[in-house]
Amino acid sequence: MTDISPTGRPERLSVAHSTVDGIRVVTLRGDIDHDVKDVLTTALLPQDLDDDGPPPRVVADLSGVTFLDSTGINVFVHVHHQVGAAGGWLRLAAAQEPVMRVVQLVGLDSVIPCRPTLEQALDPGTDTEVLRRP
Repeated sequence: MTDISPTGRPERLSVAHSTVDGIRVVTLRGDIDHDVKDVLTTALLPQDLDDDGPPPRVVADLSGVTFLDSTGINVFVHVHHQVGAAGGWLRLAAAQEPVMRVVQLVGLDSVIPCRPTLEQALDPGTDTEVLRRP
């Protein structure tokens, strides 16, 4: 797990990676703001994006994210475009209510599929249906 902790910040972003059935799962905890833009981008983009391997499939597990600002939104859109151009996809999973409100307010959930749970984000049967929290 990688910790990103600017001095004096009570909430830091931690990032953990795993792979489930060929899907890259990036588990995020803490705040997503301008201080962690580069680390977040690097964490979400597969290193082999330009290779001729299988299309990248990435799930960002937001269950531990406590704050999300416009910088984070922009990173998600950028990553969505990058993996989409390579034939893959990005999904957001398990966002807490305050984070999901931001996602919905800016309309990110109409661009990037959002799932209420990590399990649903990993389910290939939900590829075409975008699930939103009430």
